[in-house]
Amino acid sequence: MLKRLALPLATASAVAIAAGTVGYFEGKENSAYIDPVGVVTICYGHTSTARIGQTHSDAECERLLQQDLGEAFEAVERHVDAELPPTREAALASFVYNVGEGAFARSTLLRRLNAGQVQEACDELLRWVYAGGRVLRGLVTRRQAERELCLMEPEHILAGESHE
Repeated sequence: MLKRLALPLATASAVAIAAGTVGYFEGKENSAYIDPVGVVTICYGHTSTARIGQTHSDAECERLLQQDLGEAFEAVERHVDAELPPTREAALASFVYNVGEGAFARSTLLRRLNAGQVQEACDELLRWVYAGGRVLRGLVTRRQAERELCLMEPEHILAGESHE
């Protein structure tokens, strides 16, 4: 019975971790705005249907976050060949949420992860700090957090330890 619960619990914890990570780093703006690289954005970094002049309720922003995160998790599942602990899955979903599936699918990060080079793959996150050709401090901080999650092993989670 416990084995049957392990996967749904791991998935649920990965979603909760990713939602917290994305929510923290994206922030929430209920009215559409132009992001630092000129993309119309609303809520928690949602872009695909955002239009200037739009306003969404908190509930709609939460719905869009869950929808967009679901797509990010599906992208991770499509492209990653290895089993992932919940923290690594959450880190990768947060990354895909931010950079998009195409960038992830073409990345050295993914190639290294699928080659079993976990440390090197997680370290690749630190390279993704540019937007519009310049380093953004918020991306530096986000990638450091995603890297830490990526490197965290399940036994460290249970013990309440950080990787660094």
